[in-house]
Amino acid sequence: MNTPLAPGSLSGSRVLVTGSSRGIGADTVSYFAEAGARVVINFRNKEARALKLVAKLQESGAEAIAIGADLTDPDSVGSMVEQIRGAYGELDILVLNASGGMESGMSEDYAMKLNRDAQVDFLAAMMPLLHRGSRIVFVTSHQAHFIKTVETMPEYLPVALSKRAGEDALRDLIPTLDEAGIEFVVVSGDMIEGTITATLLQRANPGAIEARKEAAGRLYNVSEFAAEVAAAAVEPVPDNHTRYVGDVSDFQGA
Repeated sequence: MNTPLAPGSLSGSRVLVTGSSRGIGADTVSYFAEAGARVVINFRNKEARALKLVAKLQESGAEAIAIGADLTDPDSVGSMVEQIRGAYGELDILVLNASGGMESGMSEDYAMKLNRDAQVDFLAAMMPLLHRGSRIVFVTSHQAHFIKTVETMPEYLPVALSKRAGEDALRDLIPTLDEAGIEFVVVSGDMIEGTITATLLQRANPGAIEARKEAAGRLYNVSEFAAEVAAAAVEPVPDNHTRYVGDVSDFQGA
């Protein structure tokens, strides 16, 4: 799936993808822009990279802005809300892509703070910008989604536990979102080749990527998985609010 969205299919739509200055987020936001959406590129500290992406999208005729915000900082998020309101008014699609927990130098509770607490608080802050018909997409991994039944690598465990906690907390909000006419879907994928997380895991546990690739049959790359995330924003939401990317038989059969 290299072109998940038809050209012009999102003309007039307003989209925010968190953590979108690079990697999966950058490719996802680019797919939206190519389909005609007005996009917000969010970054925490990679401003130059975000502005470079904005320039690239604008050169191709897209409407794009970059807004810096640390999802764990309420004041930063509040400023972001006001900037989006001033630029676009509302949001039609919100992709919760930003995550972390394997960075060096962070506090012991950073993974839970970012992947659970900040996700819930961020959505609460964004709610005034959403409307009936808006779609929220939460991006996670199979290793996190299935962590309650399938063990993962020790190096990834804090991230997996916190990502699942964040997913659960967001799922608890589905009745409220349904009342407001806002759709919610989780996109779960295996290890993604070319991501920072995969690189860090490979460094901490040499052979991890090869082992996972053998077990899964194949691993998606960044652009392939980003295409699935973009498609999840427009295709019908599954009954269980979960879109699995790739084979999950070894996770579901555990």
